[in-house]
Amino acid sequence: MAEALRRAAQLLGSARRVVVLTGAGISAESGVPTFRDDLTGLWARFDAQQLATAEAFHADPDLVWGWYEWRRARVSRAEPNPGHRAIAAIQTRVPDSTVITQNVDDLHERAGTRAPIHLHGSLFAPRCIAAAGHPATFEDISESEPGQPDEGGRVAPPQCTSCSALVRPGVVWFGEALPQAALTAAVEAAADCDVLLTVGTSGVVYPAAEIPGIAARSGAAVIQVNPQPTPLDRVCAINLRGTAAQVLPALVAAAWEETDEG
Repeated sequence: MAEALRRAAQLLGSARRVVVLTGAGISAESGVPTFRDDLTGLWARFDAQQLATAEAFHADPDLVWGWYEWRRARVSRAEPNPGHRAIAAIQTRVPDSTVITQNVDDLHERAGTRAPIHLHGSLFAPRCIAAAGHPATFEDISESEPGQPDEGGRVAPPQCTSCSALVRPGVVWFGEALPQAALTAAVEAAADCDVLLTVGTSGVVYPAAEIPGIAARSGAAVIQVNPQPTPLDRVCAINLRGTAAQVLPALVAAAWEETDEG
């Protein structure tokens, strides 16, 4: 591990363009469960696919909005961990860097990362269900705090201030394509980086799982941070076994300690 960390630090410290791809693992260290694991309490009687689809929202918008408000409230109480802060530090050291996340929380932003690409949307970026998909902020819809559900977990969704359509969670549901602009930006960044760090992702959810391969085929060094082997092992130049909060601060310290000394 020590030798792998040293080699990874050398690559990171000399990189001019860095991409960091994060998955559920980094948020789990802040106590944010995956959406399937978030089916607890009064939500335990549901399957995720009963709630995370456009069809479910149209059938019972109060129920679906209520679940996402409950999830947003939980995320709002979580705090960025040292892994999130280390990624923000990478962006400070390497301004021409891009953070891509599969997570729908705002922990990267709160840790100081600028403009992360959210491949799967965000709990904090609602939009209306109309074809135009007008974005809505929680201030616009008078929801500066997560809504309070009734005993059945339901919360009535607000209406879009532009067109009066219902506002929906700004996440990618089952059966929906990833946001094209976000996916295009992620692919372009991966194809043009020197180093790609893949952190806490299982490597099985496509098309996000293809991003490290794009970087590798374009000549970048791919470094994986994960406690367990994943399908991404085969495209990685270096595998660092450990969690984001454990490994990334040490990696950042080693990368720029070596650079500063050199």
